[in-house]
Amino acid sequence: MTPTELRPIQRMLLRHGGLVLLFGFAAGFGFLFYLIGSIELWPIPGKIAFQLPGSDKAWRMTHLEGVLGGLLLWLLAAVLPAMDLAAKQAQRVARAMMLTAWAFPIASLFDALFKDSRGLRFGGPITNLVPFFLFYAGILALIWAVVTVVIAHWGDRAD
Repeated sequence: MTPTELRPIQRMLLRHGGLVLLFGFAAGFGFLFYLIGSIELWPIPGKIAFQLPGSDKAWRMTHLEGVLGGLLLWLLAAVLPAMDLAAKQAQRVARAMMLTAWAFPIASLFDALFKDSRGLRFGGPITNLVPFFLFYAGILALIWAVVTVVIAHWGDRAD
């Protein structure tokens, strides 16, 4: 694949990576507000006495999965030329990784906002089923992307 053909894919990965990072940053504020038990930002005067729902772990996971997912997309954009994939393969791997990068922090946010909504097993309230299916889709997309890259390079000769 030529660098010119890769540019649109790289730009797409950089855009989505940035947006997922911003989602993670916003979740970081949610994590902060959860920890301090109110909504307040210095130097903005005043505070709103409100305890966000969830747990320390749920907010931390939402924050970290957003940050790590965004950085992963940026890393993929950087290393994509070295992967030397066919155009369709590169596009599909990029889309699979974007699905994973979005699915994980959104699914984790359900655990932070709703009781009994970790998404670890099928069943329970709808607020548990949404993250379950998001995690499921993200994991399958991630596995597919990694297997695609490994197979594409399995018999690769050393240059």
